[in-house]
Amino acid sequence: MGKTRKMNPYLLLGLGVAGAFLSSKENRDKAMEMVEKVKHKAMDLWGNTSNPDPDLLEKAGRPDPHDLEDAKMVGEGAQYSVDYYNKQVQSTK
Repeated sequence: MGKTRKMNPYLLLGLGVAGAFLSSKENRDKAMEMVEKVKHKAMDLWGNTSNPDPDLLEKAGRPDPHDLEDAKMVGEGAQYSVDYYNKQVQSTK
């Protein structure tokens, strides 16, 4: 509980500084430009999720038996659900 009381003045100070900085139109414009740049860089970094790769959609749900890493991942996922079910059944007995 002591940490929250110590953090409140810093939070208020930060809000005050941000408010003072954003009080002028020029600084608000600079801040909006920076937000847009960061947004575009994040979209470039993580890619556009609205247009997924067509190859991934074709492959989804049907792993290629010759793709060992993908088959291993699917097998591990199946094993997880079996282990979970077994633990639930054993814990009720």
